[in-house]
Amino acid sequence: MKTRLVLFIFTVSAFAFLCGCANQSKDENETPTEVAVQVGKVARVTMRARVDAYGTVEAEPAGGGKPAGAARLSTPTANIVMAVPVKEGERVEAGTVVVKLDDRAALAQVEKARHAVEFAEQNMARQGKLKAIEGTSEKALQEAAQQFAAAKADLAVAQSQLAQVQLASPIPGVIARINVQPGQTVEPGTVVAEIIDPARLVATVHVPVAEAVHVKPGQPAELLPGQSGNITAEGAVVYVSPQADDKTATVLVRVSVPPEAGLRAGQFVHARIVTEERTGRLAVPREAVYTDHEGHSTLSVVEGGVAKQRPVKIGLRDGDLVEVEGEGVTEGAMVVTTGSYALPKETKVRILNLQGGSK
Repeated sequence: MKTRLVLFIFTVSAFAFLCGCANQSKDENETPTEVAVQVGKVARVTMRARVDAYGTVEAEPAGGGKPAGAARLSTPTANIVMAVPVKEGERVEAGTVVVKLDDRAALAQVEKARHAVEFAEQNMARQGKLKAIEGTSEKALQEAAQQFAAAKADLAVAQSQLAQVQLASPIPGVIARINVQPGQTVEPGTVVAEIIDPARLVATVHVPVAEAVHVKPGQPAELLPGQSGNITAEGAVVYVSPQADDKTATVLVRVSVPPEAGLRAGQFVHARIVTEERTGRLAVPREAVYTDHEGHSTLSVVEGGVAKQRPVKIGLRDGDLVEVEGEGVTEGAMVVTTGSYALPKETKVRILNLQGGSK
């Protein structure tokens, strides 16, 4: 009897101990676990859609009644370089002689033609005075006028021939290169000098065909030199080619380059063309949005130390931000950034730091 009593007491004690352990384990499982997260804020900003394109800085092509922004002077005939009155880097005006070939014969022809014009003009004036007092015939006056016109035409021809040996810049600009020196013999078609107007440059870039449909003249564009991430200047689209290059599947686009941009002809450039702008839109850091394999996007809004998953519709992506729209997503709200993809629909969180949500 005594043995049975001891056995009964032992059994009851063991049962109570096991129950206590089970309850303790249950309490521990029910204790919410805090997840350490980083957060950012929902901000109301201006979002922009951009098309990235790459190319080089070039002189503006001729058009609209204006010559091109660059010129190459070449020799029309074989000749000898007599003088180079300018130097590389020098700023010149349109009409400035850059290279002189052997111009002695041409100068003589111009001088002769000029004297002929002066003589013909004087003769016509004299015939005019005589005709006024009936001292000559109408026929003589007309012949004098014809001789004057012929003399002026001869002068124009002589001056044109002089221009063939006194090579002048057709545009204002800077002497970019001189390829000859005095005493050098040149063949027909030799490029003797190059002039560029640094105030008339464009960025010629190539836009993928799929994105070119969104590019229109007048759209603003940010210009970045080389691989730099810093914006050098802001221009505008001035030309979109109606044709595509089937070899590269791109469309040629020209963007204006402000004179103060500091870019140079031949320089590699990255253009970011703004094809759409939306003002006053809600946006969050990109890492705050998680999109599953089915295309459903969510983010976790933090309220009272608890992160709650919210479905959202995403819009434009602009730099580190993405446009969002959804129930419970309001300006100033905190959203989980780093680690948001691993969170359950609702969980307690501990905020490590706050990331900015505005640009």
